Amino acid sequence: MQNNRLGLAFISPWLAGFLLFTAFPFVASIWLSFCRYDIVSPPIWVGLANYDELLRNDPRFWKALSNTLWYAVAAVPLGIVTAFALALLLNLEVRGMSVYRTVFFLPSIVPAVASTMVFMWILNPQIGLVNGILSQFGVTGPAWLNDSRWAMRSLILMSLWGVGGSVIIYLAGLKDIPVSLYEAAVVDGAGPWDRTRHVTIPMMTPVIFFNLIMGIIGAFQYFTQAFIMTNGGPEDSTLFYALYLFYRAWKYLDMGYASAMAWVLFLIVTVVTAVVFRTHRTWVHYGG
Repeated sequence: MQNNRLGLAFISPWLAGFLLFTAFPFVASIWLSFCRYDIVSPPIWVGLANYDELLRNDPRFWKALSNTLWYAVAAVPLGIVTAFALALLLNLEVRGMSVYRTVFFLPSIVPAVASTMVFMWILNPQIGLVNGILSQFGVTGPAWLNDSRWAMRSLILMSLWGVGGSVIIYLAGLKDIPVSLYEAAVVDGAGPWDRTRHVTIPMMTPVIFFNLIMGIIGAFQYFTQAFIMTNGGPEDSTLFYALYLFYRAWKYLDMGYASAMAWVLFLIVTVVTAVVFRTHRTWVHYGG
């Protein structure tokens, strides 16, 4: 009993912070989603009006949702494939590999705001590095972030900048594959591609599954880069769900509507994650 009290005393600051800054806002947002609330005035109960408005009469809600889904469908698989391919390369036993691993990991720990500001310069249509290189080959680069046809694609390609964190996770998984499996495959006459296809990939599916789930959750919460680089434009082509939710909450001070949006997002992420979990038994292979 005394040990329990001592333990509770040590974690009491965390418990207080959790209850005050996580549990209470979580519960309060449920109630606020059924209210009209602008921070300065008391909440007014409106029932399902917020949900009815955003689902039936708000075209920007559907635009933000479609943009987010497009980003998730494109960026998550692309990030998984790129990170896994880099991990395979960085798993080779060559001289100076530790340096290469460090180089690929460093971008993932650079603050998002700092890297975003750098990419704003790189993708600048007039003085940017990308269009400058393209011009050397006689190619006129697009306006990138200023063109509604290229803005989303620019953000998707930019997402590859931070795959270093996933690469480290894949490397850890690759190091955990028993060498005996590769030795048996070599004895059976399997070449490098066959070993990758029939040994490496099946053994790595739990790690791929983990990164898939985390990537989906992260994609639906994509905010910082779009907020800094495009502010949702041009023509709402990069108006992501989290960005639109932020505008409804802090630009229009419509906290009730924003709370309803937050719970719709929570349900969407829950459903998508549940669907992925339902499929994992058919393609994720666990050891033993």
